[in-house]
Amino acid sequence: MSIVLTEFARPRLFPRTPRGNTVQDCTAEQFQAYLNTHAPLKVLDGYAPFCKLFVYENWTSTRCLTVPITDANRHQLHTGYEARNRNELPVLVRWFEGVESPRANYLVVILYSAAQLALEGSPIDADWGIVGCIYTAEPEEVPMAPITMMRNALGVDEGGSGVPLDRDAYQRAVAFWESNANWRP
Repeated sequence: MSIVLTEFARPRLFPRTPRGNTVQDCTAEQFQAYLNTHAPLKVLDGYAPFCKLFVYENWTSTRCLTVPITDANRHQLHTGYEARNRNELPVLVRWFEGVESPRANYLVVILYSAAQLALEGSPIDADWGIVGCIYTAEPEEVPMAPITMMRNALGVDEGGSGVPLDRDAYQRAVAFWESNANWRP
């Protein structure tokens, strides 16, 4: 089995100007090589048959992706409209500024099959393509953001995968994201 970093994920996980809320202590090439030479701690099913989540113990100093919202830090939440790349429509997002999360215990690597990536117009020369990574305290998936679920349901033309919205999964995601937010340095 082979794994490659997709052009979609590369700037999000390994930006040109390094940030404290992305993968730390390795290059994109080293990250990809590690995944191809180390077995995951466990493999989780993703939100669709073409998606798998490979859970690795964090070998870097990468910090957790999310921080719980409390009365003490609520004033540090920010919102804005952003697109993940220039081909997508901006959506409303929120994040903390001035809050730092603890070191993640696990890296949950989000993989799409080569067939799905080809369907989405991003063919790869491997079995699996990295489309994202979740940095967590527990070896489990953090629920996909509700707006990402909606984008996926809109289809490939709008930057999604074409997977219909799962109402129960959406409600679980809302419950998580109502009390947690990403952070930015």
